[in-house]
Amino acid sequence: MATTVQQAQQSSSAASIVVENPATGAVLTTLAAHTSEQLAEMAARGRRAQPAWQAIGFDGRAKVLRRMQKWVLDNGDRFLDTLVSETGKTREDAVLAELGYAAGAFGFWAKSARKYLADERVRTSSPFLLGRKLIVRYEPVGLVGVIGPWNYPFTNTVGDAIPALAAGNAVIVKPSSVTPLTSLLIEEGLHACGIPEHVFQVLVARGPLGGELVDVVDFIMFTGSTETGKQVMERAARTLTPVSLELGGKDPMIVLADADLERAANAAVFWSMQNGGQTCISVERVYVEEPIYDRFLALVAEQAHALRQGAPGGFGSVDVGSFINLPQAEIVQAHVTDAVQRGARVLAGGHRGQDGPAFFEPTVLAGVDHSMQCMREETFGPTLPIMKVADAEEAIRLANDSPYGLQASVFTKDLAKGERVARRIQAGAVVVNDCNANYLALEAPMGGWKDSGIGTRHGPDGIRKYARRQTILLTRFAPKKDLYFFPLRAWHGKLLLGALKLLYGRGERG
Repeated sequence: MATTVQQAQQSSSAASIVVENPATGAVLTTLAAHTSEQLAEMAARGRRAQPAWQAIGFDGRAKVLRRMQKWVLDNGDRFLDTLVSETGKTREDAVLAELGYAAGAFGFWAKSARKYLADERVRTSSPFLLGRKLIVRYEPVGLVGVIGPWNYPFTNTVGDAIPALAAGNAVIVKPSSVTPLTSLLIEEGLHACGIPEHVFQVLVARGPLGGELVDVVDFIMFTGSTETGKQVMERAARTLTPVSLELGGKDPMIVLADADLERAANAAVFWSMQNGGQTCISVERVYVEEPIYDRFLALVAEQAHALRQGAPGGFGSVDVGSFINLPQAEIVQAHVTDAVQRGARVLAGGHRGQDGPAFFEPTVLAGVDHSMQCMREETFGPTLPIMKVADAEEAIRLANDSPYGLQASVFTKDLAKGERVARRIQAGAVVVNDCNANYLALEAPMGGWKDSGIGTRHGPDGIRKYARRQTILLTRFAPKKDLYFFPLRAWHGKLLLGALKLLYGRGERG
């Protein structure tokens, strides 16, 4: 049973994947990459294993998931050590956004799968179906493929597999080749908690094999860049494989003149720098009303200057870790350089970090506008560009002036105003006087508008997407022949037409 890092290393393959700690450059391990032939075998094994997993029902699957909830907490130090070592993120980031999510998600989907996937009784308004019984039921699609990103090796990779498993599917997870160790650790844990062999498998491979994964599964969940997401969707179209895509973001924050400035500044700094800014729903651009602009800049710059950056150690050792995928540093540098050349002012940071190529200083940019890359393209790094606006109307217009629509936030002491502004922002989620807190509400859908994706995770659709819907109509009492059965008679048609006019032909009164 290939469930551990050591066993993955021993699998036969011509290619290998070197996993490094990005913060230190230390080699963690070398894994044998799976081949196309091995992927085909994995898919066949998953399909053979899936019916028995489905057959144990919601209660049987919930027992495994609840055991796994306890396992990740019992093995919390190992979980965190693995995440921190392969990502360079701080231990606090790993606790907040990865371990905390794991502990909540295993229990949530164990509890909620039955509620979201139970048979539904449908009441119809059609008089022609009187006496019939209508049921909508959910059947697992079979084999689900999850292609995850490098920035959240658990939450946006394994996390998307949990509802698929709870629905009764077998799953093949393909983590990023930069961060595969967390998925392999979870595979080990799931087997220790009693999941049947081959129901959950990890594909260790580089990007091209992800395309082949699309070809052999019944549903694909992808999280990553918009460009790659379009390629996934195009390939899935060849086999009519349904997809759910969470893609890029350029998430705006609007700070209105009546906001609690200290809270807004604290939130802006944290949610732009958390995880090194490598979060799809991080604050990537800020619009501040003119009367409070200078004060807001001062508060943010003061905080940013005080941030500690370096290779993560234990809790409290640093505030901001490293880049997870080193080429991302070039994008961040290009965006900062472009902004400065176009007239932006650097209030903090602005340069590569002193701890090596995996670091970029927490950076605050003022005097920015929409001619600059940092306000229009996804930066995905520890930067915070801040733009002055005349009023809320200008802020809303600029917030919506983007091909992306994933997440947004609004800060104001007037909650009614905050809700009015939120309803006008073109994004899948908008938070008032907070940022990203909605992600903790697994009952609520999370997904992007525009170029930020298709479909949602979380909420009812977060698990129903992994199931096929089937409508069943049951007829208990009925005549030998309905009125519209053959042979057709003129009076039949006239009677039906009269009935339609009686039922629907009166229109609105008044």
